[in-house]
Amino acid sequence: MRPVRLRSFSAAALAVAALLATAAPAVQAAPAAAAAAPDISLANVKAHLTQLQSIATANGGNRAHGRAGYKASVDYVKAKLDAAGYTTTLQQFTSGGATGYNLIADWPGGDPNQVLMAGSHLDSVSSGAGINDNGSGSAAVLETALAVSRAGLAPDKHLRFAWWGAEELGLVGSKYYVNNLATTERSKLSGYLNFDMIGSPNAGYFVYDDDPVIEQTFKDYYAGLSIPTEIETEGDGRSDHAPFKSAGVPVGGLFTGASNTKSSAQAQKWGGTAGQAFDRCYHSSCDTTANINDTALDRNSDAVAHAVWTLSAGTVTPPTGTVFSNAANVNVPDNAAAVTSSVAVTGRTGNAPSALKVGVDIKHTYRGDLVVDLLAPDGTAYRLKNSSSSDSADNVITTYTVDASSETANGTWKLQVRDVAAQDTGYIDSWQLTF
Repeated sequence: MRPVRLRSFSAAALAVAALLATAAPAVQAAPAAAAAAPDISLANVKAHLTQLQSIATANGGNRAHGRAGYKASVDYVKAKLDAAGYTTTLQQFTSGGATGYNLIADWPGGDPNQVLMAGSHLDSVSSGAGINDNGSGSAAVLETALAVSRAGLAPDKHLRFAWWGAEELGLVGSKYYVNNLATTERSKLSGYLNFDMIGSPNAGYFVYDDDPVIEQTFKDYYAGLSIPTEIETEGDGRSDHAPFKSAGVPVGGLFTGASNTKSSAQAQKWGGTAGQAFDRCYHSSCDTTANINDTALDRNSDAVAHAVWTLSAGTVTPPTGTVFSNAANVNVPDNAAAVTSSVAVTGRTGNAPSALKVGVDIKHTYRGDLVVDLLAPDGTAYRLKNSSSSDSADNVITTYTVDASSETANGTWKLQVRDVAAQDTGYIDSWQLTF
């Protein structure tokens, strides 16, 4: 996972983001009859990690962008996929004067107009082998792809897997892929699943809260294991799902924690050591094969396969309630007073639901500047998002769930947005309430 980036935006980059930020089809839920995913062998996943460690050891101790260790890592993964019947493509880009590579692997068949992607970054930092960050995600995605081949899976959707380069330098590889994907091809992406650090030694079980169907798919898997999950916040916007999300593609994923400290409550429900980082070797030379929690890696690898099998099958859309929306743009001034956008709710009886869905699409060049509230018709404010000086990603495109059961449904609801810091601007693109 990359470190927090500095606040720097070029006009060209913003133009590309604006061009790509068009609506994508929502991820579709699979029917109950979808085939069950196979158990992913922990031994096989760890064997890939052993190979990545050997590659790093033989190439200066790392697998970083522009170094021989990264290209050797790409070659290793590509050879496995080629032998398994995938159509592989090496996409080249340049960063810091060095050539980088994205590896894309397509499984034959499936609806070419409904593409489910799963990916991970394959590069490490220059200071270490990067076995948890992100050999863990890369190995799990690889073994899931190989399991697809062994099973002869024939999903309804087309499956595409990806291993990204130069993530540690600012999501360079995945941004390059998204920015160079034709709009018609981007519109075919029904979802992107991201796996970055899924074997942290002091592991937590975190699920991205972006696309609700993808999120629920992972939550259902862990509920079946009686393992509680939490919403992922530490790496939000700092991994390769971010360019896809900014382009309007539904995204989701898993994470076991990086430099943040595990709380006592988290240690009580997940085990491990309270007061220590989820990964004390994050971005360090000690991120080796000894820096892996086998139980977390095993569970998350199985979860990767579960999501791929589930989300690539079927064409049934998730049920939706009555939607009230406002697509009129409202500028959010820099470091100034709050602005609002209104939605008039009519024709309802009684109170709003206890799980009111608030879909938000705010375009902004530094979303950590933003405080977002939902205002009920009586003026009661429900905080959706706090500001965060460390959240340097672009845009707020997500769905929040609010217990609004004490509020009368009918009336004028408002989305209130305030920019609390200087330098960056944006606008409310659209928002909606689903009753």
